[in-house]
Amino acid sequence: MTTKVVYFTVGGKPEQAEFSSDFPADEIKDLFRCAAEAGPYDILKLYNTKGNIVNISPALQENSPGSRYQLEVVAANCASCGFCDSQSGCTLEAVEARLQSLEKSLILENGETSSVVQDIRLKVDSFKEKLESVEHLSWLGLFKEMTMQWEDHEMLYLLQQMYIDLNLIEKFSIEIPILQNFLFEVFRNYNATPFHNFRHAFCVTQMMYGLIWLTRMPSHVQDCDVLVMLTSALCHDLDHPGYNNAYQVNARTELAIRYNDISPLENHHCAPQCDILKNVSRDIFRTFREGVIKCILSTDMARHNEILNKFKEILADGFSFDNEAHKSMLMQIMIKVSDVSNEARPMEVAEPWLDCLLQEFFIQSDVEKLEGLPVAPFMDRDKVTKPSAQIGFIQFVLIPLFEALEQLFP
Repeated sequence: MTTKVVYFTVGGKPEQAEFSSDFPADEIKDLFRCAAEAGPYDILKLYNTKGNIVNISPALQENSPGSRYQLEVVAANCASCGFCDSQSGCTLEAVEARLQSLEKSLILENGETSSVVQDIRLKVDSFKEKLESVEHLSWLGLFKEMTMQWEDHEMLYLLQQMYIDLNLIEKFSIEIPILQNFLFEVFRNYNATPFHNFRHAFCVTQMMYGLIWLTRMPSHVQDCDVLVMLTSALCHDLDHPGYNNAYQVNARTELAIRYNDISPLENHHCAPQCDILKNVSRDIFRTFREGVIKCILSTDMARHNEILNKFKEILADGFSFDNEAHKSMLMQIMIKVSDVSNEARPMEVAEPWLDCLLQEFFIQSDVEKLEGLPVAPFMDRDKVTKPSAQIGFIQFVLIPLFEALEQLFP
């Protein structure tokens, strides 16, 4: 019987697990759960030094203290925990409602709330406060996750959770099955391009979600504005073919003809209808639609300087959240920041995305050369290197955007 020693890090702490090669897989997973102080229904992910997910099983390869695995508790699965039933779900609201019911029952029986229930109430309130703080976003955080690792169904679940966390479900009477259908249709209508795909849309939406909490936008703008920002981030590249606007116009594609050469891709991304607002008034739907169109059209890089300069002028004159035009420009800046935010993420997240973007650029430039169309130098595989592709972009696009936003939210 061979004994294995596996070294790993969890929550910044070095740990090690020792088990024999004939240990059942469930018992090995329990060892890792204990080290992570995770519950029996929490979901664990183990990464090797290359950032790849490895299976926690008897076949797990031994390693050394210098090449530790990374263990993370990525989400909690409380469907089987027993506290929440299938009808009420396992949302924080359901837990609070259950607790209130127990309190009422105890008061009727004993005339007062027991110390145990009071202690639970304090813990629930503390947990709620943590959930509402950007410092405790964990796996839905601002930029921490290596989003290349999420599978499609996990990203769909996380997107649903963003709508729930921002209280958009309740505010707009969105039915969960309808939201799930909408998210799946969005997923289905993104193409399998190297860069402008569903995973990119998820990353942009994740960044927007983080910015909304970080800037405390729900306390500054209307509920519909929050819905606009999150949804436009999700849909901003819907059905992107992998060829940019310059190609659409130069090649006289059907999209360019349909939209008179004016931001053909961005106009196309605005077109699909959605049912998530079927329970709201016509006025709210109109406001939502207009906001989404403005935000998505603002992601056209041909309009970058125009939008950034307008926002700078507003800041110089004095920004006001009471001014609808000012709020609209802020929302456009926030989706632009989210759209180009890969370079603001950790290097291990940013670099794979740059590889994907260059791959998409090179495919387009190769086609343009074959068709005798103009080729942008920054997309030509014979002229571009990784450093040259990023230096100018970071200096002239990324940094000015973040600096402008930082003026409003220091």
